[in-house]
Amino acid sequence: MAKLTIPEEELMRAGHMGCLGCGATMAMRYVLKAAGPRTILSIPACCWAVMPGVWPNTCLAVPELYTPFETTGASISGIRAALDVQGQEDVNVIGFAGDGGTADIGIQALSGCADRNDNVLYIMYDNEAYMNTGIQRSGSTPVGAWTTTTPVGKTGAWEKSPKKSVADIMIAHRIPYVATASVAYPEDLIRKVNKALSIKGTKFIQIYSPCPTGWKMDPGLTVKIAREAVSSRAFPLFEVEEGVMTITMKPKKTPLKEYLHMQGRFRHMPRELIEEQEKILDMKWEELLFREECSKNTP
Repeated sequence: MAKLTIPEEELMRAGHMGCLGCGATMAMRYVLKAAGPRTILSIPACCWAVMPGVWPNTCLAVPELYTPFETTGASISGIRAALDVQGQEDVNVIGFAGDGGTADIGIQALSGCADRNDNVLYIMYDNEAYMNTGIQRSGSTPVGAWTTTTPVGKTGAWEKSPKKSVADIMIAHRIPYVATASVAYPEDLIRKVNKALSIKGTKFIQIYSPCPTGWKMDPGLTVKIAREAVSSRAFPLFEVEEGVMTITMKPKKTPLKEYLHMQGRFRHMPRELIEEQEKILDMKWEELLFREECSKNTP
């Protein structure tokens, strides 16, 4: 008999209010499978502040605290301190925030949490824009993407700034564990959440979570696009534990254009820009390989 590698227990029930094909709902489901029922979530203003539904009919089977947009890092620190005073050190405290509430609005509170090295896990589900408030660009929006604040017109006003590497920002804080994960690879994601929760201190995981509505894509392609993001090197998967980097997936490379052309938000991108971005991603991949090799010799 085959052994199940993913927990059977479902702490995310039916009836969520997310869009069809929502990657963020998949991220939450897998995180809770790893974390278990002894978990408290802190959720700021984001898609997940709406998707659980109205109490008492929430789709989540664990306590949720809704907090102001910028406060996730501070709120999970406070929850952790309160639980520790009560002797409930076994309860997992998880911040679950989008890229806007992490890379932009919430970066200060997250940095403070990391400086204190509070024993919490911060999850950034990355759908590369402020999807809940109207698909505005965030610091995590990639070059070339259409959003409502980087519209495509005669002047080509799509996103010009490179995607902010929040994982690298957290690595620079020298916290015990930083990782990237994808909803396309649930076993890898769950393993990383389990590892993070076994480590004391501040942990950070960035989960790639496609948004069919904001990305103008077929809802049935969520997993396929998430896989293409990894194989095209647009979103590499790695972990850094106590300063040692490991690239956790090294798939055969696929052309960046195959990933981009499945999404309407990139439909306008000229061939020259796609080729330029592919070269940049290839250089970043080589840099990752170099960092992985160098970190093995870190004392």
